[in-house]
Amino acid sequence: MQSRRIGDTQVSAIGLGGMPMSIEGRPEDEQQSVDTIHAALEAGVTLFDTADAYSLDNTDIGHNESLIARAVASWGGDTSDVLIATKGGHTRTEGGGWGLDGSPEYLKQACEASLKRLGVDAIGLYQFHRPDPRVDYAESVGAIRDLLDAGNIRYAGISNANPDQIRLANEILGGRLVSVQNEFSPRFRSSEPELDLCDSLGIAFLPWSPLGGIAKAGDLGSIFAPFAEVAKDKGISPQQVCLAWLLAKSPVVIPIPGSSRPATIRDSAAAVHVDLTTDEFVRLDATH
Repeated sequence: MQSRRIGDTQVSAIGLGGMPMSIEGRPEDEQQSVDTIHAALEAGVTLFDTADAYSLDNTDIGHNESLIARAVASWGGDTSDVLIATKGGHTRTEGGGWGLDGSPEYLKQACEASLKRLGVDAIGLYQFHRPDPRVDYAESVGAIRDLLDAGNIRYAGISNANPDQIRLANEILGGRLVSVQNEFSPRFRSSEPELDLCDSLGIAFLPWSPLGGIAKAGDLGSIFAPFAEVAKDKGISPQQVCLAWLLAKSPVVIPIPGSSRPATIRDSAAAVHVDLTTDEFVRLDATH
């Protein structure tokens, strides 16, 4: 598979987002999720994105981290080049609600718990999940810097950030910010300034929900007609066309489509082989 860079590490140009395997609506049979992760590895995927908050509620925090760690460890092939990226700062509440805790104390405790669930001495990529309006952003990122300096994490990233926060985080981290993970898809284009900034700084940009979200990926074949038209011409899925469009936008883009079925991650991984003409890219890029 084609590769792209996070820090000094080469990873697959398409990653796997683990969220659908662990939140509400997740597969009843966990083996299906394990098979999905194994299918990703077989397709050459080496970047797996997770978070401690990818769970049903506060009773099974870390479900997705543990699932990915077990599945990667049980695969029969070489996993030495696998990079598992996780996040801290989001919380789950009773009944499946979402909360925030960006306090340095919480982030350091969350990182320690993630280290244990992943079974590693240092987390490959640790990302501040989402700004907490109750905590100064610089303090939250300062905790990530401390984890980086202490060797608890190899690389530092942020998620759901605006351009000012990206610049501030990179400054606090001493130029060591390696990734920004924001929502970006044909349906959600408001992170274009963040993508452009990452491109100019050479920071990896990881679009989450790149196909429009769990319930919206099918819209690529209807609401966003040009994606379906190009897909029909090439004999592939609109989802593959979407991921190819994202890859063509910038060499720093690494989409992380979520999946809970082997067939869908295989389809997504094949997007690296799709070549768009200039006219096709322009037509897709103009679609909103």
